[in-house]
This record gives sequence, structure tokens and C-alpha cells, in this order.
Amino acid sequence: MYTRITQHSLLLSAVFVVAQAIAIPEPTVAPAKVKVRVPAPVITPAAIRFDGAHSYMYDRRNILSDIENGAGDVLHSLGSVLGQDLPSYVISGIPEYFQNLPTGSQVLSKLGIQNSDLAAKPTLVLNMPPYANWTEQGWNVRFHGNVYKQPDISQSKLDDLANVFLIGTNINDLPADQQTQARNLTQSIFVVQQADQNVTFHLEPASTQGGDGEPGGGNAITPPGGSQNVSFPYLTTEEGDFDSFVVIKNGSGVGLLAGNATNNVQRLNVFTNGTLSGNATAFLVPTEGITFISDIDDILRVTKIYDPKEGLLNSFARPFTSWMNMPDIYANWSRTLPNNTHFHYLTTTPEQATRLYMDFIYKTYPGGSFDTRPLNFSDVSATLSIRMFLLTKIFETFPQRKFVLVADTSNSDVMKDYPTLAHDFPNQVQCIFLRNTSSTDSSDKFPYDTSKFEGLKNSSYMFFHVPDDLTGLDIANGQCLNQTIMQNLTFGIQDEALGIHGAGSQVGGSLTISFVVALVAAMFIAL
Repeated sequence: MYTRITQHSLLLSAVFVVAQAIAIPEPTVAPAKVKVRVPAPVITPAAIRFDGAHSYMYDRRNILSDIENGAGDVLHSLGSVLGQDLPSYVISGIPEYFQNLPTGSQVLSKLGIQNSDLAAKPTLVLNMPPYANWTEQGWNVRFHGNVYKQPDISQSKLDDLANVFLIGTNINDLPADQQTQARNLTQSIFVVQQADQNVTFHLEPASTQGGDGEPGGGNAITPPGGSQNVSFPYLTTEEGDFDSFVVIKNGSGVGLLAGNATNNVQRLNVFTNGTLSGNATAFLVPTEGITFISDIDDILRVTKIYDPKEGLLNSFARPFTSWMNMPDIYANWSRTLPNNTHFHYLTTTPEQATRLYMDFIYKTYPGGSFDTRPLNFSDVSATLSIRMFLLTKIFETFPQRKFVLVADTSNSDVMKDYPTLAHDFPNQVQCIFLRNTSSTDSSDKFPYDTSKFEGLKNSSYMFFHVPDDLTGLDIANGQCLNQTIMQNLTFGIQDEALGIHGAGSQVGGSLTISFVVALVAAMFIAL
């Protein structure tokens, strides 16, 4: 171990010398293209793809995109100068510890077991809280999740596996509660997905959901009925996933309120038959209203993804902690905005690792539907594409709703995707709220790119510093900018800590420093 650290220290010293001598070309930021499209005023199910026997498969050829932004271009250029490929973490901002998680036969191989060893194990289900839209056929629920089996893993083996993720930290050095969380999360990763499975559900009215202080959780209501059984019409995929819209019973005597006849979001409990693990809450969302789409890491909870060691411990071991008083902001939105307000949470964390996320959200924030990264999106480029794919899906599912997008500047895909949605769906994006992490957290040294915001109405988005900056806004009427919060925004590469403000700045030396910081961060992962 000490030998590896010494080697990395020597390499790091060499990098500092090389980096100081690099002349970095000033980036050229292309102007954002503005594409205006007025959504058709009809209610349609989200675009889905079927192969006839399984739930729909993602057409990756059509949605994988070029992930490079302004900062990425600079880092790629530096990588070519140094004659080596930079780690994906440096370019994408996606933690290495949530990339290329083992699945299927890889899990069996790492555990030294066979499929036959799982034959007697119960089938388990991870059921994501779905949203539903109103169509001419009635309520259309997007059921999605994963079917898997949990192998027996001894504690000693589990500790060995956890230590692979806890880079630079041994699980035995953690407090007891953090050891437990690290083992539980590791065990949730080392599961074996089950293909070609039938999935059925039982639905019934849900009395509570969410933790924002409201009696029913959020401003959703319990419907007067809705109890029924539902068979998912397709087998699970090779990765054990199921994901498709299914029209449920809506007729006389069922008791659900029609989506074009109510202003309330309705809740239904979704129980997966044959297992106690597959419970979730479905949110039946009216035709019109406001939907908040929120990222989770570093906006709703403290993660510090941009600080590798801290980010890793906050994700694997430490209890999830709210970022400042953000729960109060969401509770106020839930109480004061119209009853047709809907909350949706989207994280590109892989689905195996998201039970902690859902547990945290529903104990702390208004109840809402949930999206995660499916198993067949594993590499960095696919991960960066899946967010836009899921965002587009919900926009097309609710063409008459307004959307408020909430995240932070440390996500390179958010910095590209959120303004792109505002350009592509100009009548649907109500507000964009982005926490400026580099202005308030000195450990965030990574630049972010604001190029895509060029051409948008200035009052439609805000870069804020603390949750209280979001108070007093009339979101329902499109007031998204707190005039007291200085924006100091130019369109290009930004970094408050390094004094970078836009493409016209003299950023050569600063970006050299930024690159070295990024490379140091990547080395923490390699140690």
C-alpha cells in the first residue's frame, strides 16, 4: 500500500511540473442553438419501445450523445498533451465508485457461486415509485423496477467487498452504524438480476407518503378507491428490469378520480405480489399543473461528489444528511403551491444503490415519483445520456404541465441538459434553479459550463448559494429570479474558486490549476 502511495506521489509531482509548462489554448464556446418547438396539446403516453416479449428496451443508438462540454474539451486536450487518457471521473464528474458495478454472472464469479446455488432463494423486487398520466383510456401508470435474488454473503466476504469501494478506508475503522450501512449498500450491489420473469401488482389507496410535515405527505390526496390487481404485460429484460406504461382500471366503481376532472395528485400503494420487498407508491398526476424535477446529490443531501474521498464516504457509509434547510424550502412549496403540484426525483445513481436514496427522500421531502439509472446504462457516456432520456420521457408524458428543474452546478450533464430542455420545450420549463457549489464549497474546484443558457430569458433561471435564496418566489406565475442574488454570469466556463468567468477570460493558468486539482481527485480514486 505504501509503495503504491509513493508511486502516486512521484507521479503527482511530475504532473505538477508538466502542468506548469503547458500552454492551454483558450476555449472557443459555440453559441447555443435555440430550437423552438411547441408541444402538441394532447395527452399521450410517453414514447416507449417494445420487442414483443419483454418490457421496452432503450434504443441506445439514438440517445447516446457527445458528452464533452467546454471543460471536458480542455481536459481532453490536456490528456493528449500528457500522452495519457484521463479517468472518466475527471471529464464527466461521475464518481468512479458508481461505474461498472457487477451484474449477473460477474456477481456469481466474484462470490464464487453458481446459479444453482440461488435456486432456493426467494425472488425480490426493487419497485420504483411510478408516475401516471391521464389518457383517453384512463390512468396510464409507468411501472418500473428490477427483479433479483440475493446470494448468501458472509460478513467477512461482505467486508472485503465493501473495502473495494471504501478506497483509503477500512470498514473496521468506521463507527458501528457506518459499518452497517456500508455492508447493507454493498449487499444491495451484489445481487443477481432475474430475466424472463412475470411481475404482478396489487394496488390500493395510499394514506401517507413523504416526510415534509403534511398530514398525507406532500399535497397529494388519498383517492376514494382504486384497489385492483395488475399484471405487467412483458417479461423482465436480461438485466431483470421491467419498465412500461400500463393502463389500469378506471371505470365505474373503481373509485379513482379522472385526471381531467381533478386538480389533485392521487396516491396508490403498489405492492408486488409474491414478495415483501417490492412496495412503492404511485402518483397519479393531473393533466395540468407544476412538476418539480429534482436531483438529489448536493442539492437535497450533502454528498460532495466533487471531493472523491468525502463523496465516497457520504455515499457508502455516513447517514444521509439534508443540505442545510432545503427540506423547509420543499415543505413550503408543497404547502403553498396549488394541489396539482407534483414532485419527481431523478438520480443517475444505479438502481441497485437507490434504496437509501428513496428512504431518505420519503422521510425528509414531499412524496413523489422516482427515476434512477437502469442496469443497461453502465458506462459514462450512457450514464450522461440516461438523464436526458428520462427527462424527455416525463416532458413528453405531460405536454401540458410546467416543470421546475432543480440541481447543482457540479453535474456536467445537468448543465447541458436543463437549458437544452428549456430551448426544446420553451412552453414547459417554468424555472431552473441551480445551486452554485463552487461559490459556497471550497472543495469544489471543477469548472462548470454555462454556454447552453445563452438565449434563454434571464428571469427563467437562477444560480443560488443557499436554500433561503429560493424563498419568496412566485413560482406559479413564473418568478424564478431573486433579484437580491447577484448572478455574475457569463456564457462559457465558470469557476468562482479559480476566478474563471466565461470564454473571454484569461483562463490558461487557472485551467492548468483546475486540471491538476482534477487529476489529484482522480488519483484519490486510483489509490
